[in-house]
Amino acid sequence: MAMKIRLSRGGSKKRPHYSIVAADSRMPRDGRFIEKLGTYNPLLPKDSEDRVKMDLERIQHWLDKGAQPSDRISRMLEAAGVLNRKERSNPNKGTPGKKAQERAAEKAEKAAAASEEATGEA
Repeated sequence: MAMKIRLSRGGSKKRPHYSIVAADSRMPRDGRFIEKLGTYNPLLPKDSEDRVKMDLERIQHWLDKGAQPSDRISRMLEAAGVLNRKERSNPNKGTPGKKAQERAAEKAEKAAAASEEATGEA
């Protein structure tokens, strides 16, 4: 059985609340799970202690049995110091989009033209 440690959504519309669960990977997101391992409330401030609550002993137990954490859970575990930080590299994330690049080029042309006029008058 392929086990995952992942988030299961609860709460009402626009007011999410998540449970951290160990579940079979074939089950739906909010469906059947094996064990509840903690909670995550994204509406609380980032520095709040109650934002993420995890039973680290049970999470370590499931990780030792081969359960794979989801992306978000692995980041939470890295912050808690349970997992080593994975190397992430997305060099394209910081580059502006096509329209923004066009606007920047246009702005640079205008600035160059303005500086040429200023030096030509002097």
